[in-house]
Amino acid sequence: MSDLEDSLSRSRLKQLIEQRHVRVNAEVVDQPKRKVAMGDTIALHIPEPDEALHLRAEDIPLEILYEDDELLVVNKPAGMVVHPAAGNPSGTLVNALLHHCGQSLTGIGGVVRPGIVHRLDKDTSGLMVVAKTEAALTHLQKQFAERTIERAYDAFVWGDPGAIGEIDENLGRSRTHRQKMAVLEEPHGKPALTRFGRLALFGLSATWIECRLATGRTHQIRVHMSHLGHGLIGDPLYGKATPARRRSFDEAQNQIITGFKRQALHARILGFDHPSTGEWLRFEQDCPTDMQELAAALSQSPWEEIAAVAASNQAKLSDLRERAAAKAKGDAYDYDFDDDEDDWDWQGEQP
Repeated sequence: MSDLEDSLSRSRLKQLIEQRHVRVNAEVVDQPKRKVAMGDTIALHIPEPDEALHLRAEDIPLEILYEDDELLVVNKPAGMVVHPAAGNPSGTLVNALLHHCGQSLTGIGGVVRPGIVHRLDKDTSGLMVVAKTEAALTHLQKQFAERTIERAYDAFVWGDPGAIGEIDENLGRSRTHRQKMAVLEEPHGKPALTRFGRLALFGLSATWIECRLATGRTHQIRVHMSHLGHGLIGDPLYGKATPARRRSFDEAQNQIITGFKRQALHARILGFDHPSTGEWLRFEQDCPTDMQELAAALSQSPWEEIAAVAASNQAKLSDLRERAAAKAKGDAYDYDFDDDEDDWDWQGEQP
C-alpha cells in the first residue's frame, strides 16, 4: 500500500486509509494493515483539507533567499509565528506563504500547516525551508528524520559553557510547567543531542556559541543550555541570569540586556539535498540587527570585529568536525580540542 502514491508519505497514506479514502476492488477499507493480492485494484481519493481551506492569505513581506517550483527558503524574522494556532490565527508565516504562492500551496501535507517541513519558535529568527509540493514535503521530511540536514544556530548564552562540548539528555514536557520542556531521566522523554562550540566571549559573563542539532526536539537548544547552567540571553522561559553575571556588565549594558525581549537564538545555516535534482543546497544568514546590537553592547566592540572573530572560529570548528568524522568514520564525536586550544582567538586580540 505504501507504494500507492510516491508523492505521499507513509504517515499521510495511513491517515487517508483510516479516514476511508482508499478502496480495494471498489470496497472501502479503513485498516492500514489490510493485505492486498496480485490483481487487486486500489483507488485513492485525496480530499480537500477543510482546515487548510479556512486559512487566509495575507500580504506579509517575506525575505526569500531561494525559490523554485518545488520549494523555497525564507529568513523568518523574530516575532513571526510559523503557522496559525490558538491565539495566533493570522499574521503567521503560513498566511504569508499562501499569499505568495497562491492556492497551489493549500493542503500540502493535508493539515493547517501547508508546506511546513520544520518549525522555529516565534521569537527565534533564521532559515526555514518550505515545500511547495507533496513530493517535496515528503522528501524533505525524510531528510530531517534521517538527520542528513545541516543546521547550525547562533546563540548568546549566560556565562561560558566551555570551548566545545555536547549535551545528550532526554527532553519532554515539564511535569510542573506545561508550557515548558524539561530534561527527563530515562526512559522518559525523547533522546536529544546538542553539540556546541564557542565563537566569541562577551566580557566575563556571556558567550556567543554555535549549536548543531543531532535531533530536533521542541525548545531543544534553549532547554539543554539552561540545564547546563548557561541559558540563552533574553529567554523568558529558560534564560534567567544570576545576579553575579548581571553585575559584570555596567548600567548601560544591563539596560540593553533588559530591553532584549526574545531569546538570542538564530538559525544561521541550513543545508539539504534538493528533492528532485539531488543537488546539495546550503544557505547561511548572519545574525539579525537586534542580535548584532546586543553583541556589540556586551563586548563593547564593533559588530564587524566580533563577526570576524566568530567567522574564524566557525571555520576552525568546521575543520575539527571534518577531522573527527574522518578519524572515527562518523561513529564518534572526538575533536581532540586540547591540541588546538592555544591557536584560538576568542575576543579579537591580536597575537
